[in-house]
Amino acid sequence: MRVTDAAGRAWSLFDKTSAFDAGGALGPDVSYPVDVTVACAVREERGGVVTVSTAPHGVATPDGREEFVVRWEQLVG
Repeated sequence: MRVTDAAGRAWSLFDKTSAFDAGGALGPDVSYPVDVTVACAVREERGGVVTVSTAPHGVATPDGREEFVVRWEQLVG
């Protein structure tokens, strides 16, 4: 999965399909790319951006990064 932070930097998150596919959108017959979500915890809100953590769900970048500053509009649910 790729997420773009509030500064425009793209980050890649790797995990099992189930970490990104609560709705069952991923599969062998799907045309990629497809929009998916990842569960996160909001850590801080400041000036229209929020710091979120994917740590509670065990999802991280290959180098272990689990916190990201994103725009509010990127959050769903």
